[in-house]
Amino acid sequence: MTYTLTFDAVSEPQPGPKWRARWDLSWPAYRSWFEASGGPSGPSREECEEALARHMPELVPVHRHLTMLAGGDDLAARFLSTWCPPPYLGGCSVAAFSRDGTAHLVRNYDLSPDLNEGLLLRTEWTGTPVMGMTEFLWGLSDGVNGHGLSIALAFGGTTRTGQGFGICTILRYVLETCRTVPDARKVLARVPSHMDYNIVLADAAGQTASVEMHAGGGCTARTPAIATNHQLDMPLPDKAAFTRTVERRARLSHLLMRSRPIEVAIRDFLAPPLHQTDYARGFGTLFTAAYAPRERSMRLLWPDCEIAQSLDDFAELSHTAQFGAAEKVGTADETPGASAADLIAHVPPNRRKAAEEWLRKAQAGQVDWTAFGRLFAA
Repeated sequence: MTYTLTFDAVSEPQPGPKWRARWDLSWPAYRSWFEASGGPSGPSREECEEALARHMPELVPVHRHLTMLAGGDDLAARFLSTWCPPPYLGGCSVAAFSRDGTAHLVRNYDLSPDLNEGLLLRTEWTGTPVMGMTEFLWGLSDGVNGHGLSIALAFGGTTRTGQGFGICTILRYVLETCRTVPDARKVLARVPSHMDYNIVLADAAGQTASVEMHAGGGCTARTPAIATNHQLDMPLPDKAAFTRTVERRARLSHLLMRSRPIEVAIRDFLAPPLHQTDYARGFGTLFTAAYAPRERSMRLLWPDCEIAQSLDDFAELSHTAQFGAAEKVGTADETPGASAADLIAHVPPNRRKAAEEWLRKAQAGQVDWTAFGRLFAA
């Protein structure tokens, strides 16, 4: 079966008719999800707006403007605040590379084609140019700002929730208000996320970072600057084998250890295990985004084409991506083949014996993915 998703690139400095058109297009589906998932029984409009004013005051005028464009009703205001929203899940692989003092951020976005807005939006809502892939109609899954700061998220692997904001709104806030990786880390430490998420950052000065956001508030810095769909101090998710989160993290670690040109690393995101194709079960790579913070530019890539954009030269356009049939995805009960053997060839030398023992057991049918992850843990 073939799947398609149309990606639009839209520029609108201040919220106006273009944003309203996207709202009219997407709100019916979002409203159905919000109501079915218990959103109306969540915090009141007053509580949502108070939380936004307390944690992210610079976004209050933007939220007010968007709510007005959306019709001004309470449900829209509560949905757009993303304060304590219903839980939602996703995938993604992210890495920040530093080559000769220049940083690059590369991410794969993994989900069902039916669950992505397909919108690259350029704005100047608070005066700072921002360009990124939208979620929840104004939040961002990844992006770059006029100061050369880039950011991307990956789902943290658990379904636990806490009092906090939807992560996509937090990413929007970071790009609206921060200039550097240290600035962003301070914001991530004080603004609570409602679920566990992993964040990767890169800036124009060549700095990179990885942060695990914890449900209800707090975060943990990690090295290297990579992220997939589990957190290092938590048990592996139930679907770890299905999403291949451990294999993907191992691959990202391997890419960072090698000093190959950035273009070679980017191409690795278009191949397994980073590139996923199980679209029928809601876990396929919808796009690869490669950000160049110093140039304030990005590219959206697929195996057969790419689109280049920059904050200084942004072109409005549409592109329909086509995704093929699903490839076979491994499960925890399957024995790893040559790909797993190739991955453990790149573990640190002091863990070589443990890696060989893991592979021996795996080939005998005793696959321990938790132990596999420990081979690459910092």
